[in-house]
Amino acid sequence: MSWFESFVLGLVQGLTEFLPISSSAHLRLTAAFAGWHDPGAAFTAITQIGTETAVLIYFRKDIARILSAWFRSLTDRAMRSDHDAQMGWLVIVGSIPIGVLGLTLKDQIEGPFRDLRLIATTLIVMGIVLGVADRLAARDETGGKHRVVKERKTLKDLGVKDGLIYGFCQAMALIPGVSRSGATISGGLLMGYTRESAARYSFLLAIPAVLASGAYELKDVGEGHVSWGPTIFATVVAFFVGYAVIAWFMKFITTKSFMPFVIYRILLGILIFALVWSGALSPHAGESAG
Repeated sequence: MSWFESFVLGLVQGLTEFLPISSSAHLRLTAAFAGWHDPGAAFTAITQIGTETAVLIYFRKDIARILSAWFRSLTDRAMRSDHDAQMGWLVIVGSIPIGVLGLTLKDQIEGPFRDLRLIATTLIVMGIVLGVADRLAARDETGGKHRVVKERKTLKDLGVKDGLIYGFCQAMALIPGVSRSGATISGGLLMGYTRESAARYSFLLAIPAVLASGAYELKDVGEGHVSWGPTIFATVVAFFVGYAVIAWFMKFITTKSFMPFVIYRILLGILIFALVWSGALSPHAGESAG
């Protein structure tokens, strides 16, 4: 991998990680469209450490408060009813599905799941799911003819059941094209949470999963065509770009709909199918050397 490739892929990772459009799919597609080797699941997981570091800094006050309350709850029974302490436990519970499935499906994640036809399918299907979830949220928030405004849930209403559902939604993102934020935000909206609450928990829930996945994949850096230097460079680029994107996205969702992302996902999926079916793009482009 050249330094230019690593810069472009780091830029793509930072731009797409927090948007509901799938960063892993865009890394795979960028390489395929450019005629580069597939950067692979290990490169993707490690560069996500960069964007997740942006989450740690952006939500540093929330994270510090949650960690403090959680650690105190280990010895102080009275603290176990504290919302922040409960959030710490719910993040742990919600991380279980992706941890188990990530290890169980490792071979599929690094192989069959990177087929461009599957990516196109998940882009379209999850785009539709996000669109439906967004529409239901908008209907509750604005009401309408013969309808009253319905109050949606916040993170104070989050319990073990919803936390696990969030966790299984996040685990779906093991398939490129699903999108970690897209799946968890869709799940949250369908469960009746506000856009801001769904996005906030989505980002917090991703922290242990992404950091653990990136650390686990460190052993594979240097194998094939991806070396340490370009991987670290891409991770740093992803951090700076990702921080800017997350700040913008958290403001965007308070007043805007997810429909632009829905339309983009569906059109991109259709484009991929058209290119594959016409023979202009191989569904396994770049995989042989990835």
